[in-house]
Amino acid sequence: MAVITQFVVVREGVEKMTFTSKKEADAYDKMLDIADNLLPFIQASELELDEAECEKLAFYFASNKDELAGLLKGAPVAKKAPAKKAAKKEQSE
Repeated sequence: MAVITQFVVVREGVEKMTFTSKKEADAYDKMLDIADNLLPFIQASELELDEAECEKLAFYFASNKDELAGLLKGAPVAKKAPAKKAAKKEQSE
């Protein structure tokens, strides 16, 4: 019988994700913290976004924090195809 160690990220009593390494679980938890911190900032904008859209935007910014930090420092945008479009393109070929 094998023993498998799992690290579970839980937020407000809800299991969000399970990982096999503590490092990955900690990184995901930190990303969720960043998204939580971004939420009031996005909601304070003049954009008329509903709560779900604000959460998606906060999650997107948090997931891409390194690229976003570079952009805020004035670095040029990295030219790459969005993941969704690239995946659809590959499926159609």
